[in-house]
Amino acid sequence: MPAATLEQILQLTRDRVAALHREGQAVELARRAAAAPPPRPFLPVPLARTVGVVAEIKRRSPSQGAIRSDLDPVSHARAYARGGAVAVSVLTDEAHFGGSLDDLSQVAAAVALPVLRKDFIIDETQILEARAAGASAVLLIVRVLPPDRLSALAAAAARHQLATLVEVHSAAELEAALAVRPAAVGVNARDLTTFKVDLRAAEAVVARVPPEIPVVAESGIEERTDVERLAAAGADFVLVGTSLARRSDPEAAVRALAGVERIARG
Repeated sequence: MPAATLEQILQLTRDRVAALHREGQAVELARRAAAAPPPRPFLPVPLARTVGVVAEIKRRSPSQGAIRSDLDPVSHARAYARGGAVAVSVLTDEAHFGGSLDDLSQVAAAVALPVLRKDFIIDETQILEARAAGASAVLLIVRVLPPDRLSALAAAAARHQLATLVEVHSAAELEAALAVRPAAVGVNARDLTTFKVDLRAAEAVVARVPPEIPVVAESGIEERTDVERLAAAGADFVLVGTSLARRSDPEAAVRALAGVERIARG
């Protein structure tokens, strides 16, 4: 079966959000979000001496298909924490990544680390869902959000005490990302149209992020040498999904990537 396109993924997201509104769930989500405990700070500030590992809960992906269909989010998250991860990313898209909001809430309750909701966020109701489930931050993707929508969602996240990881795929998208004052900029080496990974292009974008803004390098990170390569470009964190999720010993897999010396940009 061919991989789903970005537009197909976004259309399913729009349909799901429309259903939330039709069913009148926004009021209940707002109530649950307001009653949730204060979120944990998303990423360590000041930055540590070494590159932080954000470890991801991921069962499958449009580009690679099944990664680990039997993945237990709680046991994996606990293993990530023991291995030295600084945060856990949880994919909550069910149709294409096999994730759920239940995964997010279970992980947030099981570990003391901050948790990122990684999904295609296009509406404030999804931010309310994230806050109610115990997230510390949400992912916002410049490629899929017009500037006014990106600004509105970043403001909504701030109102609900959530940090934003704003993702770019090229230097041309940096201006829009920086304009919304993100907690961190994510630089994704995987193109969302072709799903191809280009670490060299990502390195160039990482190097252009202002030094006062934390950078999270995303996608294509398999080995410690990949972390070292991105650290040399100026990455402060790496977000790693597939290579950790598929390992039989995720604790050891995180530990193998942790501890790489940070190299400050600028």
